[in-house]
Amino acid sequence: MNHLLAGMGRWLATYLSTPAHAHSPSAPPESETLLGALQPADILLIEGQTRVSTAIKYLTQSTWSHAALYVGPHDGAQAQPGTECFIEADIRHGVRRTTIEEYAGLNARICRPVGLNEHDRRAVIAYAASRLGHQYDLRHVFDLARYLLPTPPVPTRFRRRMIALGSGDPTRAICSTLVALAFRSIRYPILVDVSTQDASGPECPGCIDEVFHLRHHSLFVPRDFDISPYFEIVKPTLGDGFNFRKLLWDDAEAPRDTTVLAGVDRAQ
Repeated sequence: MNHLLAGMGRWLATYLSTPAHAHSPSAPPESETLLGALQPADILLIEGQTRVSTAIKYLTQSTWSHAALYVGPHDGAQAQPGTECFIEADIRHGVRRTTIEEYAGLNARICRPVGLNEHDRRAVIAYAASRLGHQYDLRHVFDLARYLLPTPPVPTRFRRRMIALGSGDPTRAICSTLVALAFRSIRYPILVDVSTQDASGPECPGCIDEVFHLRHHSLFVPRDFDISPYFEIVKPTLGDGFNFRKLLWDDAEAPRDTTVLAGVDRAQ
């Protein structure tokens, strides 16, 4: 039975990983531009175009369906396309190293943790690296089957729970879970619940302390790194002294519809 379930799981994983047509609202950055803006322990969010990506984006109501941890050039090589620069969790291949070319042509966003020192960065990367080779348990066919419907009729309040659905083993190889655990290893916050406790004392009557509570790692999704108040959003196209006055525009493009604009002005 385990062999049968594993075979079905491999088929499902292959099917879900097949690219599906998706319209991109903007041109993605070049690989060299992304690499030039990345620092070790940055998170690269990806707008994937596979079947499973479509389901994740719907369930999380987000542009982002995948998260990878930037670990820097492999074996000290110079950062450039073709070097192994990321650690990610994939439903077919498990936790593995990848190159920037894996995400070529896809919209991406860089999320940078604030306040990390070199020791912290090494610790986050070491945690992720220690999971290399971990596999998605393909015997849990039901856990994979939740992604067969790109837009399942699930109430909004249950969608995040559907992402975390499973026995535990499969969710360990989900991309956002891997990254969340890596940052939890140094107690770095992503999205947290905060409570207060009495901290009154002779020198500070009426004082209170904020106490942070970690969320369960299986509940994290790629969008959480985007909306987290503890990660800085880095836009590579702005890192090289962007100046809109130097842009070359196509003067032959269609003129603006002044009638419509006039109507907007009157409405305002």
